[in-house]
Amino acid sequence: MEERNTLSARSAVLSALLGSHPPRLPARHLVRIGALFGVAEGTVRVALSRMVAAGDLVQENGFYTLSPRLVERQTRQDESRDPHVRPWDGTWEVAVVTAERRAPADRAALRHAMTALRLAELREGTWMRPANLVRPAWPEVVTAQCTLIDGRPHGDPTPLLWDLDGWAAEARRLEGALEGALERVEGLADGLAEGFLVSAAVLRHLLADPLLPPELLPAGWPGAELRARYDAFDARYREVLLRHLAAG
Repeated sequence: MEERNTLSARSAVLSALLGSHPPRLPARHLVRIGALFGVAEGTVRVALSRMVAAGDLVQENGFYTLSPRLVERQTRQDESRDPHVRPWDGTWEVAVVTAERRAPADRAALRHAMTALRLAELREGTWMRPANLVRPAWPEVVTAQCTLIDGRPHGDPTPLLWDLDGWAAEARRLEGALEGALERVEGLADGLAEGFLVSAAVLRHLLADPLLPPELLPAGWPGAELRARYDAFDARYREVLLRHLAAG
């Protein structure tokens, strides 16, 4: 999937804050980032006001910070860059929906939670993944709707759950995009915009990595290589971007 060649004011603001540690930037920097994509200052400021009203951002003394809900999203994004895994003993985590009556909002909340937990749906109401991730206890939205089981499938269900070939192909394309963006980023507004878009695309793709144990991955899996290339790109890109923002 090719990167979009522009961003809305809201998307630019969210991407900038999600990539910042801590996720807090002054309004003038967010305006400068919007300008990379041809977004007028007034449009960025209107977007900021709307995001504060919607509970996406917190504003204080001219600085904007992600709300707690979006800080959780940043935490997942950070985890996708540096995943916490453990040796796998062959056990799979299985969550089977057993709640009899569920409101549409409960169904949507469960699907969101399962995706964040990197489980995949084998069939409607049956979610599973290898038990190789280190993480806190199951959230209430899962335990309230599902029965949890640890088990060992007789066969390998991985091909039914994830498109590993598709993920790997996109990861390799993004590796090339990172290399090209880094070459063009030095001192060029167009290069900064391209790098921003490529960075956002890589982070979205890493969020979709199922983080499977090596035993279940095809040969030549590019996950570790994409992470290493992104870390190197991100360190240099942020140096150049911060210099650009400080000049405004």
